[in-house]
Amino acid sequence: MCRGRDSLPFTCLERAKELKALFGSLLQKSDSITGQSKKSDKLRFNTDEPLKWKESFDNLLSNGLCLFRAFLVSEFSEENIAFYLACEDYRATKHSKLASKAKKIYDEFIGSDAPREVNLDHVTKAVTKENMEQPSQSCFDLAQSKIYTLMEKDCYPRFLKSSTYLELTRKSKTG
Repeated sequence: MCRGRDSLPFTCLERAKELKALFGSLLQKSDSITGQSKKSDKLRFNTDEPLKWKESFDNLLSNGLCLFRAFLVSEFSEENIAFYLACEDYRATKHSKLASKAKKIYDEFIGSDAPREVNLDHVTKAVTKENMEQPSQSCFDLAQSKIYTLMEKDCYPRFLKSSTYLELTRKSKTG
């Protein structure tokens, strides 16, 4: 049962304020960006990009990951994208480091009492645990696929309905 905002830890409330400020600054920057970048500009933002994020979840992950991740933090479900990205990084790991990196990912996201536990069914957890006995670059594939699907079916539609995304697209359309 939700006990309201007052029951949240102070750090969560502070983080939410930071995200609100971040979203606000992104919206202000999109007001002043004309689409032409100077060589000295470090931040390059294509104002049409947010419109493409609605086309597919992959477009959002490819070009809007930072904002999507900030959205997930504000929704207290950032562990999903963190796990997904950890799996992507793991796949590129040298064979000699697979076992230690696999254990770290498993302990952080999948194991019992994992500090950032992702929502996986029992069968997926069991298969992943079995894969951990002889780690390979594909040992998290099933779990990563489940989390990808969860984000695509749940988090992604909520992001597209968020006030931040809607404001970005409104500003993109009006130029």
